[in-house]
Amino acid sequence: MTKWPNRAASSRTSSVSAANRPSAYLAALHLLSRRALTVAECRDRLLDRQYPADEVDAAITRLLETGGLDDRKLALAQARTAAEIKGRGRLRAARELQARGVDADVAGAAVGEVFGEKDERTLVARALEKKLRGRRQRPMDAAEQARLYQYLMRQGFTPAAVIAALRKLRPGRTVEVDEVE
Repeated sequence: MTKWPNRAASSRTSSVSAANRPSAYLAALHLLSRRALTVAECRDRLLDRQYPADEVDAAITRLLETGGLDDRKLALAQARTAAEIKGRGRLRAARELQARGVDADVAGAAVGEVFGEKDERTLVARALEKKLRGRRQRPMDAAEQARLYQYLMRQGFTPAAVIAALRKLRPGRTVEVDEVE
């Protein structure tokens, strides 16, 4: 027995006829009210909801004109979050933006703007500190160092910065030329 007798059992599963369905523009606004989307994500979600392609294109155009969709602004915000809150590197931030459908040039410009003033070695040191927090001071073996290297590489830092940070963790070892490359 439902609480509301005039209402369908599940509003998500009830089918809405095309005449009663909101326009693609209103559906896009509803999607954007929950989360910022890229143009590609918004287009895909509207097409998944089976709106006609011409209506989707018109809605996207209108949202771009009004500023409801802005890949550049979204890319800057996501790159800033990746750098300052999540502690990620430039490479991962760019990769995540491109995975969301942001154009490579726009993603590169946003990542360059955000990471331009940041020192990568400081970001790597902060990521290492966060990863090693709470561990006892003990000598690091080669396997643990390899795990840390892979972790930092997945976080999007360059190999040179990662190697330099890991060298600081094991003082007293001589630097070999092969390791730099």
